[in-house]
Amino acid sequence: SAKCGACGPGYATPLDAMKGPREEILYLPCIYRNTGIEKPDYLATVDVDPKSPHYCQVIHRLPMPNLNDELHHSGWNACSSCFGDATKRRNRLILPSLISSRIYVVDVGTDMRAPRIHKVVEPVELYQKGNAAYLHTSHCLGSGDILISCLGDPSGNGNGSFILLDGETFEMKGNWQNGEKVPSLNYDFWYQPRHNVLMSTEWGAPKALANGFNPADIEKGHYGSHINVWDWSTHTYIQAIDLGKGSIPLEIRFLHNPDAAEGFVGCALSGAVHRFYKTEKGDWAAEKVIEVPSKKVQGWLLPDMPGLITDILISLDDRFLYFSNWLHGDIRQYDISNTRKPRLVGQVFLGGSITKGGPVTVVEDKELQCQPEPFVIKGKRVQGGPQMLQLSLDGKRLYVTNSLYSGWDKQFYPDLVKEGSVMLQIDVDNEKGGLQVNKNFLVDFGKEPDGPALAHEIRYPGGDSTSDIWM
Repeated sequence: SAKCGACGPGYATPLDAMKGPREEILYLPCIYRNTGIEKPDYLATVDVDPKSPHYCQVIHRLPMPNLNDELHHSGWNACSSCFGDATKRRNRLILPSLISSRIYVVDVGTDMRAPRIHKVVEPVELYQKGNAAYLHTSHCLGSGDILISCLGDPSGNGNGSFILLDGETFEMKGNWQNGEKVPSLNYDFWYQPRHNVLMSTEWGAPKALANGFNPADIEKGHYGSHINVWDWSTHTYIQAIDLGKGSIPLEIRFLHNPDAAEGFVGCALSGAVHRFYKTEKGDWAAEKVIEVPSKKVQGWLLPDMPGLITDILISLDDRFLYFSNWLHGDIRQYDISNTRKPRLVGQVFLGGSITKGGPVTVVEDKELQCQPEPFVIKGKRVQGGPQMLQLSLDGKRLYVTNSLYSGWDKQFYPDLVKEGSVMLQIDVDNEKGGLQVNKNFLVDFGKEPDGPALAHEIRYPGGDSTSDIWM
């Protein structure tokens, strides 16, 4: 941590974080729901220290006590938002379940290489105190509480609610939002106290997406198209920014600089990245700054295949934006020195639905001359497409996993479910831009002791570019 009289967890600024230590281990949830393997999901600890004899190996597995949770994203009990509070420690990983609505609080402080369960918050507590279910993003707050977004109510209808957990006891306090007015859908969120704002996005109604994707559900309004703007101090819903019907805005990221009044959101189905920003009037607006054109295809679910932008992140110095195109199979790096005109500076293909020799034929492509080759590393042909991303603090290594969500993996990439997912590492040129696969790095979750697993979001013990928010 940066030097100060009495520091809390994390770093004083995003630029201080960039000087933090190199990651040696990382945590990621591994999922068995929808794979045909009747085992609980678990938290894997992976050794990523090149000097270690266990490099690229899972060194610990913490199974959950229940089946079919669908662990998904994770967050911290404390992060850089409480940097000024010396009483706080980043020693608990918060694991909310997307499908069971259970919250696991994992002790990573006692032995960070062998996490253990500290507490379980059962779904009935959420149902009764907040009419909330289907949990997604969790962020630690400067107040010491933990804020978690919910996709819907206990019946599987969409709603835009949030719950608060006490950061010491992990008891559920109730809902975060105030007032009658809430959006009809929810997903990811980011907050920026200096501009008194929280921004949330919209995936879809849990009952529509739980077992797979049906394009007809877009017409029925079961999928989202808005960035929702909340007043940070009053917790009230104040504005909706429409990004276009069926756009499905997923991950939302403010620039890390806490003074910045802008950021980016990736839209899965429209294949677009929008920049959102504060206007001179003081409200918020968005403009499309990147668009991945759909490809005309034969042998697939629809005649037009979108890129399906699933994860996006921004380097801690706010210089580069990265995103994954889960269906087309590539990861892209953009220079965002000019936030209104991102410039593509790096691209790498890691599988996807349009590789040569597969069932899909591309008949019209505005970007590529030919279909990419299948991706093989260390003799393994990788199934699925790049999905969750995490960048090293110094911005030089990009980690990627390839499972989106078990119900959709099963539909779009059945071989991924059969063979298990992988974690890869991309070497990044963080001066001029450029991406190159590290051919010596492969974590193959197809070889897990209980059978092939689906690995999802990546966290480092000391925080990272998608979990820490500066106040």
